[in-house]
Amino acid sequence: MNDVPGEQSRQLPAAAAAALREPPPPLEANDQLVAAVITAGWAVALVVLLIVRSHIAPGERWWIWTAVAGLGLGLFALAYVPHLKRSRERKARRRAGQRG
Repeated sequence: MNDVPGEQSRQLPAAAAAALREPPPPLEANDQLVAAVITAGWAVALVVLLIVRSHIAPGERWWIWTAVAGLGLGLFALAYVPHLKRSRERKARRRAGQRG
């Protein structure tokens, strides 16, 4: 606590104003592009790991399977993201219809 008289009263209005401020809207991203870029990254990693696999110690070859899993999940995301977007749009339209 501050022992300076009036110090606390100067800080309260700013804190109260910050509490009343609306949060900013979430940033929109192109989810399909994000999934594609990440999937491409896993594909590049897999190709590099396959090229240098003879130089990777046998105990460290699990990295190859990590890249395979990343690539597989990325391909799934590329197929699933459009479905998810359509589903969210349908739900938003239904909610808007119920309110109005």
